[in-house]
Amino acid sequence: MATFTALLDACVLYPAPIRDLLIRLARTGLYQAKWTDQIHDEWIQNLLVSRPDLTKEQLQRTRTLMNSAVLDCLVKNYESLIPSITLPDPNDRHVLAAALRSRTDVIVTFNLKDFPEDVLSEYGIQAQHPDEFMSHLIDLAPGIVCSSVKHMREALKNPPYSVAQLFATLEGLSLVQTVAALRDYADLL
Repeated sequence: MATFTALLDACVLYPAPIRDLLIRLARTGLYQAKWTDQIHDEWIQNLLVSRPDLTKEQLQRTRTLMNSAVLDCLVKNYESLIPSITLPDPNDRHVLAAALRSRTDVIVTFNLKDFPEDVLSEYGIQAQHPDEFMSHLIDLAPGIVCSSVKHMREALKNPPYSVAQLFATLEGLSLVQTVAALRDYADLL
């Protein structure tokens, strides 16, 4: 099992392609993914607001599949740490509390401003944009990442995705560095 741990914020679990890729990468053992039931509730609630065509039951199924796909992913017993944490957005304190409880190395989030470096450094934690996080994983193990990306693309059957379409989707989700790095391996995807 990986010793490098990343807590995935709700905002990176909300877009299905990013969620899918992060979970596939965690399953390879490159890192240990963590989240909480509260993080689940947050991404599901936000997704239901923007996608009324989805049902809570469908997303609960996704939640269950996520929890079973990644061993030891759920962080528990972090709530008592929340009151002692100060962040620009008090609603994000639960994320840092869970990161502390799980001895997380990095919080993967789009909301970097909500996790200031000066606050996180006191705890030995970094916040990284998912693009930076995945770019580091590509640098660390390009073959494993490419295999995961290929399996993700091949699983998209309705409609099927070409490599170019997958790249366009990921770039549209702000994974520009990730796509730039993956372009070197396009023939493997």
